[in-house]
Amino acid sequence: MSSPLTPVLEQIENDFDNAVERLQTFLKIPSISTNPEYKSEVRRCAEHITNELESIGLNATLHDTIGHPMVVATDDSAGENAPRILYYGHYDVQPVEPLNEWEHPPFDGVVIDGPRGKRFVARGAADDKGQLMTFVEAIRAWKQIHGSLPVRVVILLEGEEESGSESLVPFLTEHKDALQADTCIVCDTSMWDENTPAITSRLRGIVYIEATLHGPSHDLHSGGYGGAVVNPANALTKILGQLHDDDGRIQIDGFYDDVVEVSAEQVAQWNALGDADALTLEGSGAKAIFGEKGFSTLERLWSRPTCDINGLFAGYTGEGAKTVIGATATAKISCRLVAKQNPKQIQNALFAFLKDRTPIGCHWDFKDFGASPAIAVPTNSPWLTAAIESLTKVFPNPTVTIGTGGSIPVVGEFQEILGIDTVMIGFSLDDDLIHAPNEKFEVTCFHRGILSHATILEAYANITP
Repeated sequence: MSSPLTPVLEQIENDFDNAVERLQTFLKIPSISTNPEYKSEVRRCAEHITNELESIGLNATLHDTIGHPMVVATDDSAGENAPRILYYGHYDVQPVEPLNEWEHPPFDGVVIDGPRGKRFVARGAADDKGQLMTFVEAIRAWKQIHGSLPVRVVILLEGEEESGSESLVPFLTEHKDALQADTCIVCDTSMWDENTPAITSRLRGIVYIEATLHGPSHDLHSGGYGGAVVNPANALTKILGQLHDDDGRIQIDGFYDDVVEVSAEQVAQWNALGDADALTLEGSGAKAIFGEKGFSTLERLWSRPTCDINGLFAGYTGEGAKTVIGATATAKISCRLVAKQNPKQIQNALFAFLKDRTPIGCHWDFKDFGASPAIAVPTNSPWLTAAIESLTKVFPNPTVTIGTGGSIPVVGEFQEILGIDTVMIGFSLDDDLIHAPNEKFEVTCFHRGILSHATILEAYANITP
């Protein structure tokens, strides 16, 4: 007797060209959540995916929030005794600047040829529209073939992931009962390589601030005042240059106090995955590996904290020359955190580091853009084991368990508010240029992602909660 999965996989193959077109349509909506000018487009994107989920046969609702809408869709066709799975993704995207570096308009949703075959090129292709559509298309195929799903499903799609998730905690708290599930799948992570699927078991946390140093009351002519008063740009860059020593260690007081060293056995397992240095250089376009002395690349990415300048601006930044001493200088600074580090303590220590170096006659303005802890999820759960086995059935190579240098705060919120652990499954690659011009998503990764989620749905149906 054939498995109910078999015709579903056949349907995915037969309908794949249509799935590609549906993703292209989704990618054409400029749902930039950080820019108020795109508020109506973010809402249009929420309405689009709500309608898409309804067309599959799910009960989908758009919920207004204090920020951008949340989309929730449910299907209970498997019956009340079936496991209930929460799927999470986000439909909002990052800004596209610098626009002139894009080889194709960022919201044309083009599919072009690449070294690995066809690829989507668009903002949001890998982060996260392409990824969330992998489970949407898998659910679509099950519904088309069987008229029902093997498990109960609730889907939560957020519109503020790229802009601080202001509405997330209030929404989870208000809708806690409706979002209850046995486990959660977050599809916003990456694979080891295009033929090796990965499940992420640890995430770094994040602290993100904006620091503006104020000097003169207004911009000054550099000929009339240069060398006689503090130049905020000079002062700020001098201060920022003190964040790291020559070995790459961060000089913020107490920064490493709660950092837990990873065991030699764990490091050996990570390093056995392959040539991380080569993958890092290939994905980044950098010419050399760099970082904290005494640690391998994967240790630096998965188990060591960082402090980075993400933006820096002062004075005149337009074309040509303007001899000016700007009244202010601003830096955007983020710290990636590891297990046991307290985000608020690190944030306060960063503020103190800057304040302690304030030049005479200057003052600071600080903005807080979020502080969330690092996350570790259990690696011995039946949900994770079933996902590992399902992915291995689809891909040429066995599934590996990895860490990631990024942050997904919602994983912690699901643990704290809903009491649910997350299985983090993603299909992006390190060279997908997430948050950068020419973001891409390999068509092969999209295809295998759909097949994987369809396979996981069957596997989860056999687990007793």
